[in-house]
Formats: sequence, C-alpha cells, structure tokens
Amino acid sequence: MSSDQRFFDFLKERIGLDVASVGEALIERAVRQRTTAQQALTADEYWHTLQGSRDEQQALIEAVIVPETWFFRYPESFATLAKLAVARLAEIKGMRALRILSLPCSTGEEPYSIAMALFDAGFAPHQFKVEGLDVSPLSVERAKCAVYGKNSFRGQLTDFRERHFTVKDERYHLNERVREQVHLQVGNLLDPALLANEPPYDFVFCRNLLIYFDQATQRQVFEVLKRLTHVDGVLFIGPAEGGLLGRLGMRSIGIPQSFAFSRHSEPEPVPLPAFIPTPLPMRQSIHSVAPPRRSEPFTRVAPVISPDKPSAATSDSATLLASIAALANEGKSTEARAACEQYLRNHEPVAQVFYWLGLLSDVVGDALQAQGFYRKALYLEPQHPEALMHLAALLASQGDAAGARRLQERAARSERAADSERKR
Repeated sequence: MSSDQRFFDFLKERIGLDVASVGEALIERAVRQRTTAQQALTADEYWHTLQGSRDEQQALIEAVIVPETWFFRYPESFATLAKLAVARLAEIKGMRALRILSLPCSTGEEPYSIAMALFDAGFAPHQFKVEGLDVSPLSVERAKCAVYGKNSFRGQLTDFRERHFTVKDERYHLNERVREQVHLQVGNLLDPALLANEPPYDFVFCRNLLIYFDQATQRQVFEVLKRLTHVDGVLFIGPAEGGLLGRLGMRSIGIPQSFAFSRHSEPEPVPLPAFIPTPLPMRQSIHSVAPPRRSEPFTRVAPVISPDKPSAATSDSATLLASIAALANEGKSTEARAACEQYLRNHEPVAQVFYWLGLLSDVVGDALQAQGFYRKALYLEPQHPEALMHLAALLASQGDAAGARRLQERAARSERAADSERKR
C-alpha cells in the first residue's frame, strides 16, 4: 500500500470521502500542508503523528473540507420550503413546532437561511425549530458566531440582509431572533446512530454531499437520511443528486429548481446501477459532512447581468461568462442557458460555455444532451478538468466503466500538471 493510499483510506473511513470525487491531487496537497505544519520529514513520519493525535486527525479533515456556501443558495428551495411548511403546519394542526434539519450545516449559512425564510413567510418562533449538524467543529464554531463577510451574500436577492443583519466593521452580524431558532452541533452522517433518540424531521436539507461518496457509502448515508426524515417529510438535495435519489426510491415533488424529494409509494427502490459521484470542480476548494466542502456545481463569479436586459457590458465576453455562472449558481437554469446561447451567437465558442450547457442538461436529467455538450467542451479544451470528470460520471452511470476510467485518469494527470506548474 502506498503512503497516499493510507491517507485516502483514513478519510474514507472517517468522513466517507471517495477520492475519485475530488481527485487525488487535492488530498495529496492537504497531506503535504499538514506534513509541513507538523515538521515531519517523511510521509511515514507524518502518518505516525496522525495515528497518535486526534487533534491532528481533525486538522487533516479540516484541511480537506474547506466549506463553500452562502445564504439562500438555490433560492427556489427556500421558497418551496416556506410553502410546504405552511401546509405541513396545517396538517399537524399546529400541535407541535415544525422540525427542520440542515446537514452538513457548514458555517451556518444554510440553517440560518431556513430560519430567515420561515420568519419572512410569517412563521412565529414557537412554530418551528432548526437543527444544524456538521462533521467539522471549526465550521460549527464559526456558525455559532454568526458573523459573515460579503462572500456569504451572492446573487441579486439580498434584501434579507437589511432585515436580519447589522453591520459592524464591515462584517455582518446575524440578529439574535434568527440565531435563537437554530441549534448547532457536531455530528457525522456516517454514524448510524446519529440523532437516534430524536423524532424524525419534517424537512431535511442535505445538499451536495452524497456526490462525494462511493456507492456503498451513499446507501449507508441514505438510510440514515431516510430515518431522519418523517414518512410524510421532504428531503432537499443538490442539483446533481436527483438521479441518485430516484434510484434509491425517492421521487421529485415536481417543483422546478427546488431539488426537493419525497418517498415513493413503492416498498422497494430499484437496484442501483454502477455510479461514480459527480466530482468537485477542481478549480474550487472543498460542502460539506460536508464533506467535505460543500461545493458548487457551477464556477463562481460575482457579477450578475440578466440576458434579457442587454447592456454595453454584455458585449464583453468575460462579463457575459460571469453572468452565466452567477445565474446558474442562483438556480436560474433557463436564464443561464439563454445566456450561454447569447454568448455562442456573439462570441467565439469556448469550452467553459459548453461545459455549463452540459451541466445544465445534467441537472434536468438529459444525459444524452449533457454528454454531447461535455464532448464539445473537450474538443475545444482537451484537458478541461470539470468536463472530463462530469463526462466520466455520465459514462459510468451508463455502464461504460472503461471509458469513465480513461477520462478520470486524464483529469488526474491534468490536475497534477497544474499543481506542478503552480509550484514553479
């Protein structure tokens, strides 16, 4: 067994991370950082230190799962939650508070968004409670502080910031009313006894986490999620996880861009085909357990320019690329696709636009169209890492394990080369 494999296995055992979902280079980089921090001379020496120190084990996990999240990410999910919560409260005749769970909760943006959404929908404090759980003690502590920078506020809809935050020294402090609705704690979804003594939750948010696990771990975690979700409850997931939940016996509730699922009436889910998790875009740092970092499926960029309102700025290709990414990250798939088409009409084709079109097709379940777009991206940029890994995931889900493996190896070589170049 190589020294690297030991670290891969450690992370798999502790947080369920499948190395194929993030690439070996990211984990190797985290190991190098911690080896240097511990002043270890060799991988064997660092491995010995790791085995004897719980603090160092957590430090390595923290180095891998850098959180990536923001308030009201995928806004339609929160709008849907508010509507469903009104109906659910009526269904239980207001006899108890609604129970809502966010895991992994990362640095708190998601559970606090849940609380703000329900307050804005007219709910009183006694009508709901939110629980937040994450494998990272550091993330949980940051969430409890509830102080955020500008990077936690993205997209066009930020009016909630004026209602629920105060500004001090260019930092945004969440008000006490929202904080009191959310209880935060450390916990691991790989623990089958997680929250075993708690009654089930009416709504569970577990987004962009299952994609980081191998098939066996996905099944294990899904069983925990199913136990935690009330039989009449709703599970909110990430955009790339819908196909997986369908194969595990769940069904979409049918609200576009909500990424919300409930249970099938059938007693047995259909068998799982071979599946390789959708990878983290390699240009971003690691959601989540999250796992590791809850990652966004679309490249991040800040400015948002609606394709329906052309301006002088949209003639600039870089600005339009920024608009596409921002629209996609807000869950505005139709607008993002229109912006991609606008780009292709007015500019020379680039791989990133075809990659976005592939991912937008992937999200709505059009695998054939997604595959075509990913291949166009790779024609223009043969080593485009995200297109390589997403196409690999598609091929694997269709049973082409050999084709998927070849693409994964190409992506790994590309990442190693980029990592080597950065060191120069």
